[in-house]
Order: sequence, then structure tokens, then C-alpha cells
Amino acid sequence: MRVLRSLSTPGKYVALIAYLVFLAFPLLWLLSTALKTPPEIARIEPTIIPENPTLENFRVAFEQQPIARALLNTVVVAGTSALITVVLSIPAAYVMARYRSAVSRLTMLWVLLSQLFPFILVIIPLFLVLRNAGLYDTQLGLIIVYVVWSMPFALWMLRSYVSGIPVELEEAAAIDGAGKLRALREVVAPLLVPGVVAAAMFAFVSAWNEFLFALVLLRTPELQTISLTLVKFIGADGVARLGPLAAAALVATIPSLVFFAIIQRRLVGGLLGGAVKS
Repeated sequence: MRVLRSLSTPGKYVALIAYLVFLAFPLLWLLSTALKTPPEIARIEPTIIPENPTLENFRVAFEQQPIARALLNTVVVAGTSALITVVLSIPAAYVMARYRSAVSRLTMLWVLLSQLFPFILVIIPLFLVLRNAGLYDTQLGLIIVYVVWSMPFALWMLRSYVSGIPVELEEAAAIDGAGKLRALREVVAPLLVPGVVAAAMFAFVSAWNEFLFALVLLRTPELQTISLTLVKFIGADGVARLGPLAAAALVATIPSLVFFAIIQRRLVGGLLGGAVKS
């Protein structure tokens, strides 16, 4: 921070551009690889700008694997799990933030400890539970797993947001004659929007990028998500077809980028300044 403050305005812009290039470089490299021909990809000294740009890798990717169907499956699973996670986390986070007790403290401790369990530790019990419940090899079963896995962190995050909302706002609404539900709907809910968006983004990205649970719990090819489809571009010998793989991976990033573009503006909303009545 001190270094940034010491920079002049042009220097700050240069630093910001350099940071953006650093963040965008993997995506640019992915685009470059997707547009290259196989001989150019195999060169010992790679280049960022393709000499002979081609869309052949995209054609091959869509012909060899059901990219569109996998993307649709992933959108359904990730979107539904993110929605359910947020809907269930909001009331629980409010109760834990506003009503402090030994039970709430123990619950938050368990929520925190649950994040320490590695995936491999619970994958076999999850498989057995879902199989016995008739939810193995179904999108509903995978959605339930993603909700259970994402909800502790979303709950912890939303609890912090609720704790940051002054309780005086609710008290002022009660003095003005608003009931508890009305105060929650018209006072707390708008101020909680940034936290809800952040929790939804976390749940969506976690489900979108997840691989292990989908690999174990989905068997039918028509139900598989995009992460499982991308692995199929790697042969049995471990050699990856980099061109089609890069093209498919680039296409797979588009829905998540669109999702972020739609909801990122809500992150700056809900400021508390001037909200408390004097």
C-alpha cells in the first residue's frame, strides 16, 4: 500500500495495467493455444501470437466431445447448488449473528472444523449414502453434495456480513412501526446483497470447477459436467491433445465469465454509510 501511495497517477495506471495483464495472461495463453495449428503448438519455442490462426481446434473439440451438453449440465448443477446454498445460508447466518449463545458458537465451530476434512475422506461414505438413497448417478445427488460442501463457507461469510450490519437499523425500523419480517425484508436484505453475491459466486465457482465428486458420483455420459468432459482430451497414454483441449477449456470459461459480469455490479451495492438515523 505504501508503494502504491508513493506512485504518481501515471505510475498507478501502469501498475494496474501490469496487474491486469498478469491476471489475464493464463486466459490469453489459452486463447493463443486454441488458435494455433498442431505444428505450431509442438514448437520448442512457443509464441503468444499465432502465426496462422485457425478455428480447427474448436471444430475438433465439439465433434469429438459433447461440449454443449456438458456445459448445460454444469450450468444447471452449479447454478442450482449456488441458489440453494444461498437460500439456506441466509436465515442460518442471521440467527447465528444476532442470537449469540453456546449453541450458535458450537455450531460455528463445527462449521469451521468441517472445512478441514479432505475430499478423499468423505467420498466413499457419500457414495454409499447416495447409492442407498437412490441418488447415485443423478444431478440431484451431485447438487446436494455441492450444497453441503459449499454451505459451511457461505454460512461463515454471510454471518460476517450480517454482523457488520448495525443492529440499530433494525431497532430504528421497529420504532417506526415495522415488524420483524418487514425490517428484515426492507432494511437488512438490501444491505446484505454484497454478501449474498459473494457467497453465490463462491458456491457457483466451487461447483463449476469441482472434479472429484463428479467423477465418482456420475457414471452416465449424458449427465457428466464440463470438468469430466475436458479430461477426455487426455489419452490413455497421458498425452493431451492441447489444441482441442485449449479450445474446449476456453469455451468452458465463457458461462462463468458471463455469470460474473451479470452479478459483479451488485458487489458494490448495499453500503451502510448514512443508513443509521440520527
